[in-house]
Amino acid sequence: MIKVLVVDDSAVVRQVITNELSKFSDIEVVGSAVDPYVARDKIAQLRPDVITLDIEMPRMDGLSFLAKLMAHFPLPVVIVSSLAPQNSENAIRALALGAIEIIGKPGSQFSAPDVSGELIRAVRTASLAKVMARVEKQKTAARTGVRHALETTHKVIAVGASTGGTTALMDVLSEFPPNAPGTVIVQHMPIGFTAAFANRLNQSCSIEVREARNGDSVVPGVALIAPGNCHLLLQRSGARYSVVVKDGPFVNFQKPSVDVLFQSVAKSAGANALGIILTGMGKDGAKGLLEMRNAGARTIAQDESSCVVFGMPKEAIELGGVQDVVSLRDIPRSIF
Repeated sequence: MIKVLVVDDSAVVRQVITNELSKFSDIEVVGSAVDPYVARDKIAQLRPDVITLDIEMPRMDGLSFLAKLMAHFPLPVVIVSSLAPQNSENAIRALALGAIEIIGKPGSQFSAPDVSGELIRAVRTASLAKVMARVEKQKTAARTGVRHALETTHKVIAVGASTGGTTALMDVLSEFPPNAPGTVIVQHMPIGFTAAFANRLNQSCSIEVREARNGDSVVPGVALIAPGNCHLLLQRSGARYSVVVKDGPFVNFQKPSVDVLFQSVAKSAGANALGIILTGMGKDGAKGLLEMRNAGARTIAQDESSCVVFGMPKEAIELGGVQDVVSLRDIPRSIF
């Protein structure tokens, strides 16, 4: 039984979340709280396994509460936020502070079509996660000039991640040199958040990081992140690589899908590619990474001890798609 505490200042939202979670026999909502001060007392009293947390609340905002919680009593936290553009940066900060998942608040503009299913999935995933207290990185890396216009890309790095991947990607990409090979990334994330996530990475990395646009060239010194609710594919024309951003069916219950990206990289780049699969729930990316390896690419998986959830790397390893299993901190040095 997964014990959940719901923290939100809206009585309506608290009731909606409670009702949805209570439909499932493996989840018990043990309590709710209108603000972090009430939540603090109920955590001590009820000992929940997972907390759902709003960001905008009276008396103490959700980010301040999350920072204190992760420092003194780390618990798996699912951020349930209205995905308005003005809130997306705060949600990304929540992930940097140690939150496990972000989902759209029921009734918000960008909430998932199946908000109940998304909520249940997020809570179940959080209950399995290894919670690691974390200090938010604030450094701004010095970026040296990199010529883009006439560059020919000889190598491509493709990265896939899900639960825990936002902080894993920060750790990896912040160690990339300014002339790192062109990089394409799928991070499972709701629509409305990927631009803010890319911007946050861009502020902390020596390479340029941005949300991918259809037709963008894949060039040294630049990492492109798949937009939420769109698939990202690599294509080749002569000696140049570019990306396709398109709609399509969900693959492995995901859009963007790591498998879709990796399969396109296997086809377009072959042995010129390096595939990396990071922490995440499920099996998305396992088949695609095997296709990359079979096409001659080098492949790396994050090891279990450094994963928040060892689902995606484990599936890729068991399928035979992984050459090297590496701890998160050692992935950058294993690339360059």
